Amino acid sequence: MLFSGIPFLFYFLPAVIILYLIAPKCLKNTVLLVSSLVFYAWGEPRFVIIMVSSIALGYVFGLLIEKFRGRIAAKIFIALSVIMSIGILGYFKYADFMISNFNAITGLSVPLLRIALPIGISFYTFQLLSYTIDVYRGDVAAQRNPIDLAAYIALFPQLIAGPIVRYSDVAAQLKQRSHTLDRVALGIRRFIIGLAKKVLVANALGELCDVFRSSGDKSVLFFWLYAIAFALHIYFDFSGYSDMAIGLGKLFGFDFIENFNYPYISKSIAEFWRRWHISLGSWFRDYVYIPLGGNRVSKLRWFFNTLTVWMLTGLWHGASWNFVIWGLYFAFFLLIEKFFLSKLLDKIGTARHLYVLFFVLISFVIFNAADMNQAFADIGGMFGAGGIPLVSTEAVYYLKNYAVTFIVAIIGATPFPKKLMEKLQLKKGFSTVLSVAEPIVLAAFLIVIAAYLIDGSFNPFLYFRF
Repeated sequence: MLFSGIPFLFYFLPAVIILYLIAPKCLKNTVLLVSSLVFYAWGEPRFVIIMVSSIALGYVFGLLIEKFRGRIAAKIFIALSVIMSIGILGYFKYADFMISNFNAITGLSVPLLRIALPIGISFYTFQLLSYTIDVYRGDVAAQRNPIDLAAYIALFPQLIAGPIVRYSDVAAQLKQRSHTLDRVALGIRRFIIGLAKKVLVANALGELCDVFRSSGDKSVLFFWLYAIAFALHIYFDFSGYSDMAIGLGKLFGFDFIENFNYPYISKSIAEFWRRWHISLGSWFRDYVYIPLGGNRVSKLRWFFNTLTVWMLTGLWHGASWNFVIWGLYFAFFLLIEKFFLSKLLDKIGTARHLYVLFFVLISFVIFNAADMNQAFADIGGMFGAGGIPLVSTEAVYYLKNYAVTFIVAIIGATPFPKKLMEKLQLKKGFSTVLSVAEPIVLAAFLIVIAAYLIDGSFNPFLYFRF
């Protein structure tokens, strides 16, 4: 079920809100859990068993780890917890990838398993891992109420697209959370903004990317239009879903962490990754990079730690070599920035932004390619390889037709709209006007979005495959 789909917006969400409001305090988490299981089962009922089994294992391991904390048994149980969680994820997500590579190396023809990937498995596996690891470290107490733990793992607002919410961030809220009109209003506002980003901007840019792929009239201009369109598409698609998740969380009394902070205004690749998919970056930092020794080790070991983390970051996104290359690509830039580029970047001023945008664009071309052959072909096309023309009739046509969408997306990917609103609110008289205008604008957004969705417009979600 998509947040940006008619069944969710007009049937599921209103029903859940009504049930949640009328439920007594002691049953609110139960309502959220049952609703989340229905939400998950909507498209993939058989995979609910996998998620529930993973939650049950996490619950049992959490209690055992806490009971034997400080003893060898706790180390055994945390090791089993990690191995089983990674094992389940690895089987569903990477088994065919490993078999394909084994066949390529050995020349054998071991048949692929053709395993369907459960939606959201990467997200809820990482949440379970953070829970049991934090219990082992003594950062949190084990959750004794299985419904509360299951509600945390399965919570539908962040189940399929994050942000990756750590148990330590919401443990107190599972027991006690506030519900006020201000929080509800903020949640609705955030949800509608995210929905607009997804439906009105990301979907339009995604359509252009599909048009490019099917076009037989490619040119250098069209390759660049595609690269820019996809970079903006993935940002508005994913950040829009994160906005919707954060808004929904507030409706039910939860405060989820921010997941994006205008990454395209970054002045270095390191800064870009402090602003992009923040919850994933911090997860790998705290549960992989620092346990490996971080940067408090020899230079050679630090290289190893960095490459390991970014290879895993790439693999987390998908079981394909282009994702591995994508992760290592960023590791390379992070390393050279650390040792060579940082001082140079300080000297070139605003050109730093162009440096980041250029190499991020290239990275997303790699990211969205079916394989490395296609990635090299797309990058080559951006620079005229193979003698393709600079301009084509089709490219000019789509540039004109999508010009407004590009302008809106580029401006919307910066803090300019937010800062403009903040300045207007400080001006005398404007705050009253804005307070009246905001609900009208949000309602208008909903009407336009509903029209798009009822019309059956293009409405995929990129991160479903993760």
